[in-house]
Amino acid sequence: MLDERAKTLLKALVERYIADGTPVGSRTLSRASGLELSPATIRNVMADLEDLGLIASPHTSAGRIPTARGYRLFVDTMLTARALDVQSLLPEIASSAREQLHPDQPQRVIAHAAHLLSNLSSFVGVVTAPKKAGVFHHIEFLRLGEKRVLVILVAPDGDVQNRVIFTAHDYTQGELIEATNYLNTHYAGLSIEAVRERLKGEIEVLRGEIATLMQAAVQAGSDVLAESTEQVVISGERNLLSVQELGHDMGALRKLFDLFEQKTQLMRLLEGSSRAEGVRIYIGGESRVVPFEELSVVSAPYEVDGQIVGTLGVIGPTRMPYDRMIQIVDITARLVGNALSTK
Repeated sequence: MLDERAKTLLKALVERYIADGTPVGSRTLSRASGLELSPATIRNVMADLEDLGLIASPHTSAGRIPTARGYRLFVDTMLTARALDVQSLLPEIASSAREQLHPDQPQRVIAHAAHLLSNLSSFVGVVTAPKKAGVFHHIEFLRLGEKRVLVILVAPDGDVQNRVIFTAHDYTQGELIEATNYLNTHYAGLSIEAVRERLKGEIEVLRGEIATLMQAAVQAGSDVLAESTEQVVISGERNLLSVQELGHDMGALRKLFDLFEQKTQLMRLLEGSSRAEGVRIYIGGESRVVPFEELSVVSAPYEVDGQIVGTLGVIGPTRMPYDRMIQIVDITARLVGNALSTK
């Protein structure tokens, strides 16, 4: 637990370091904090903060910089008032959003939202595409050969997905037609998970090979759905080249661009936000969530017609203006949801 004096000095140090990017010394901290303390007292408090792992002293300077733990305490306890003050940023975002977030094509909204986040933050904007509802309008089975079946899934929006499944039983085309008719008659319009649950209750009344085939079809539908959700749009990667902490470390930059190129790790990083309410902040170095100490992620889920369907956020250096990033991400999430909603 920190007393108010230590909290005030830590807050001033983090804010000064975010603004200037240089280690903060006792004299600068005295002016920035507004506290009438002697240099010796400030040095003692800074030594205590360093012992707690909240700040660190670079070898090249007598000043201190925040650690991941210091940023976390700052974000969790010292940003509330300013984070709620969204009115100052709203006109800037709304003006850009009106020009870019047209609701006519969802994929265009997602691409423009990533670009908008990048432009407003001067860092990297990321948006995961809306998760498709796991609902099939029509399903069909075609025999390809011995124990090989093509499953054709048609979504309500006309999207067609094909999947080859390998079966233990060699089905005739007649059996496949029987399964096709049964599924389309009893389950069309339901979600994949709803079909899975209903099949559990009806498995005993169905012929064994037909039940097995339908279970395989449901699994294929789940696999297709999982693949369709792993879409992430990234904008502004080159902005990181101008970040002071990253620009001179080619090894770190190479790892970052590998992250953006592969996208799988990026998807996992954003997954946590899709299960949370409101804005989340992940600070590099404090956990495995963000694998790079120099990076932080500010993200939030967005809703379409009342349902969370994706995540968006800003990726930038740990030395970022978190209050502004919170505002940008929060408001953009709401605007993207509005652009994609039909209600």
